[in-house]
Amino acid sequence: MEALLVAIGAPRLRRLGIPVSDVPSAEHRLYELLARVDPDSAHGRYNALLSRLASFVRAMECGA
Repeated sequence: MEALLVAIGAPRLRRLGIPVSDVPSAEHRLYELLARVDPDSAHGRYNALLSRLASFVRAMECGA
């Protein structure tokens, strides 16, 4: 799950100098994984993870 989330943020992370591998369809794969674990909360958890990722990257961009 964490690796897929990092792959989703790869373009912005690379611009910050962090080497990140490409993972095809990372967004879909993350959502499918969350849905397998708990279908009823998958959408909310997916959005929460993307929000946390965006917050992390913004903080790194401000500190760079």
